Amino acid sequence: MKVVLTGGSGFVGRNLVSYLSDYKTLQISRKELSGDFSTLFKDCEVFIHLAGKAHDLKKTSDADEYYKVNFELTKNLFDAFLNSSAKKFIFISSVKAAADAVTGVLTEEDPPNPQTHYGKSKLLAEQYLLSKTLPKDKCVYILRPCMIHGPHNKGNLNMLYQFVKNGIPYPLAKFENKRSFLSVENLCFIIKQLIVQNDVPSGVYNVADNDAVSTTTVVSVLASSLKIKPKLWAVPQKLVGFLAKIGDLLKLPLNSERLNKLTENYVVSNKKILTALNVKLPISTIEGLEMTANSFK
Repeated sequence: MKVVLTGGSGFVGRNLVSYLSDYKTLQISRKELSGDFSTLFKDCEVFIHLAGKAHDLKKTSDADEYYKVNFELTKNLFDAFLNSSAKKFIFISSVKAAADAVTGVLTEEDPPNPQTHYGKSKLLAEQYLLSKTLPKDKCVYILRPCMIHGPHNKGNLNMLYQFVKNGIPYPLAKFENKRSFLSVENLCFIIKQLIVQNDVPSGVYNVADNDAVSTTTVVSVLASSLKIKPKLWAVPQKLVGFLAKIGDLLKLPLNSERLNKLTENYVVSNKKILTALNVKLPISTIEGLEMTANSFK
């Protein structure tokens, strides 16, 4: 089977290429996507579209770039897919296409309400894919992963790991938040199942590990990987909020936005995708976090 993959040089892409070693995987860079798309689908059965403009937490990106890459490029690729002999189109979107903040548990039935250009551009791409009438022999799968992590990923978990490693206390233990994570191992497993199974309905699917955990639990897992006791300080929430506001004014590491990111609830349901595939995820939430933490050593 021939699988065409965009975004293979990124964190998820590198892991996916390794995971799909049994397949003939043709990697396409964003630069190559400026040409004739029709040739990409020659003798291809599955197209996995990972390439895109990631969420810029520093908010320095040009808004138009999000729509050019995440929407227009996806739109053009999907048009080429419809005119090709390829059978499956797997688009990696994001839970941010649905919501920037979650009350309760996020499901695929919740009306999308993205607030950022990143989320809005991803949602536009989703809506375009869903607006097209598919031939009977074709399927489209829109995956909305939550926060992805894995070995050697240089993201927020790595930054938190460095704080724990350097003995800096975590002062937010008073906040009992719940947040969904997604091990790259579980994401690759889901994608492979969509490739091998032929009776999964087209549609939008959230992807997350089974259990949501608190940031305090994450800190404890990171400390355990270092074989040290976590330094958890339960500073009163009102005091922390006051200090964060001071951080806003003085541009300190702890500010209101960072406080919200560390303590917010963002729970994502994976029930729909697991039911559709009739599978269990290979690793648990804690096992995935442990694998990531151990890779930072």
